[in-house]
Amino acid sequence: MDFQWSEAQLTLRNEVVDFARCELNDDVITRDRESRFSKEQWDKCARFGILGMCFPQEYGGQGKDLLTTILVMEALGYGCEDNGLTGALNGQMWSIQEPILTFGNEAQKRRFLPGLCNGTLLGAHGMTEPESGSDAFSLSTRADKREGGYILNGSKIMIGLAPVCGVALIFAATDPSLGQWGISAFLVEKGTPGFSVSQGWEKMGLRTGPTGELTLEECFVAEENRLGPEGAGVSIFTSSMEWERSFIFASHVGAMERQLEKAIAYAKERRQFGQSIGKFQSVSNRIAEMKVRLETARLHLYKAAWLKELGEPAAMQSAVTKLHISEAYVQSSLDAIKIFGGKGYLTDTGIERDMRDATGGVLYTGTSDIQRVVIARLLGLG
Repeated sequence: MDFQWSEAQLTLRNEVVDFARCELNDDVITRDRESRFSKEQWDKCARFGILGMCFPQEYGGQGKDLLTTILVMEALGYGCEDNGLTGALNGQMWSIQEPILTFGNEAQKRRFLPGLCNGTLLGAHGMTEPESGSDAFSLSTRADKREGGYILNGSKIMIGLAPVCGVALIFAATDPSLGQWGISAFLVEKGTPGFSVSQGWEKMGLRTGPTGELTLEECFVAEENRLGPEGAGVSIFTSSMEWERSFIFASHVGAMERQLEKAIAYAKERRQFGQSIGKFQSVSNRIAEMKVRLETARLHLYKAAWLKELGEPAAMQSAVTKLHISEAYVQSSLDAIKIFGGKGYLTDTGIERDMRDATGGVLYTGTSDIQRVVIARLLGLG
């Protein structure tokens, strides 16, 4: 793997950082307090090309390679202090746009991808249900075959972008007798009779990225909106999770770098007992650990991108990447609060918000415990 970024890549990175700092950090504290999603900022990101960065130009994308895209998403997290926004952008790219690109037919790609890339269409990934979280394939949502399509019934909960989505990727059982091999995937559009979305749910962190429920009641979905063949749901979900687990935390890596720089600056500035607190080993050791976590997180992220770019299997690396970055961001956020002391506990510094936002990462897209199970199984222990 080549660790040398080209001049063009570094220029793009700097442009993304400048864009994020200038355009995306307005009133973050208020929006977080009010759990307010900013469509205006979403549209700014779309116009900049964020959502379409690695998607083909023929479908409205920028056509960039994957490693460049990951560098861009990392830079976005470094410049943008709104983790809810960056998390939602990553979520749509890897769990909605990528499956459509990989499994969609030509008509579906041309119908959905341009809007998803240009920001006029928002997408939600509907797998989690009230009784099936980590045990995802035990879902109860049904899709019964009818002439010309399917009747869907069921509920999906804790779905990112659900309250504002224009299309949802819904997983449902078309043949329950086949177990997980009887699951299919459908693209259900806003306005479809029988399809409804909830208001945003209040939550601990990532408040500016809305989360809610999708409900399907006698919802007819045309056969042309089925993604892939019947029974392909497991393959589609597994593929989308490999992409999402690999890259959804790209912006977290950028946020960890920003967080580290803040901690270093404060440790040099803050004086106690006649010297800067950074001279105390208990403080400097925390900063050293934050640096180690940042660099190892970056290496895992880049390795995942390198493997996917080569078309190599990445199930193990995606689980390792997701587990490591999510846990690292939580621990580094806690260390940052300790370094800042009482100021880190106050809302105005933004440090406590990072802690709240980071915590969700050990839960969604497969909990840390599930990632450990995946890793152990791939090592032949399951």
